[in-house]
Amino acid sequence: ILICLLVCIMNTASSSSPACGVPAISGRIVGGTDAVYGEWPWQVAVTTANSLCGGSLINEQWVLSAAHCFDNPGNYKVSLGRYKFGESIASSVTVVVEKFTKHPNFIKPGDRGDIALVKLKSPVTFTNYIRPICLPNASVTFPSGMECWVTGWGTRRYGENLPSINTLQEVMTPLIDYKQCDQMYHIDSSTSSYTIIIQEDKICSGYAEGGKDSCQGDSGGPLVCEANGTWIQAGIVSWGDGCALKNHPGVYTLVPAYESWIKSPPPQRPERCAEKVKKCVLQQHLRYIL
Repeated sequence: ILICLLVCIMNTASSSSPACGVPAISGRIVGGTDAVYGEWPWQVAVTTANSLCGGSLINEQWVLSAAHCFDNPGNYKVSLGRYKFGESIASSVTVVVEKFTKHPNFIKPGDRGDIALVKLKSPVTFTNYIRPICLPNASVTFPSGMECWVTGWGTRRYGENLPSINTLQEVMTPLIDYKQCDQMYHIDSSTSSYTIIIQEDKICSGYAEGGKDSCQGDSGGPLVCEANGTWIQAGIVSWGDGCALKNHPGVYTLVPAYESWIKSPPPQRPERCAEKVKKCVLQQHLRYIL
């Protein structure tokens, strides 16, 4: 059966900006491969002197990331347009973080609300290598089995140290709804079946047999899905038990669940964007065998 999905997008960029979710360059973590330079222009690195997280650019001055990336005090910076982490190139810029806002429900990793908004001290100029991702409205449902992509500069194996220079990695994995994911995490687990491991504001992505996953250093980065040539952010790398283990897929904060929080102050949206808050694109046909 062919199922047509209508995906509504929050437009958080100004009218003069390039369309969100459309890279100028096309080419795909544990089990991943090197990305093509400029393929994921919304991918950013959020760093302090001793920490690395990912994030996604949503407009000229705001980044979406995970709340647990900001558990420790530090002078946070955001690097954009970067390809090899630890290596400066002409297309990359680094901007100081002016402030960040963690969701009020977040207490510790694994809880609800693992999402943060990050304001850059100064707005960035969009280029072929620095562009925003599209965000879905609350009505959007990402179906289980849909193949999406996760990107980041994290480790390729659980427990290993990050190399001094690390190329942006990409991997494609299928989505798993939170209920099925919760059942998977209870397999061979001492946790009571009545105890919820995966919260309803999460979505998972990966394989039952393991092998491909996000890992340390990827936290806060985007899980994105394509709809008719436009990329939409479905999730934010939140947590996992190890990396790429059997029946333990990566766990992501579900972006549509936080539409109202993302749109409410902060950040303040330019008035000129008001009429463009919502626009819709027709997603590619997805084939399912019932």
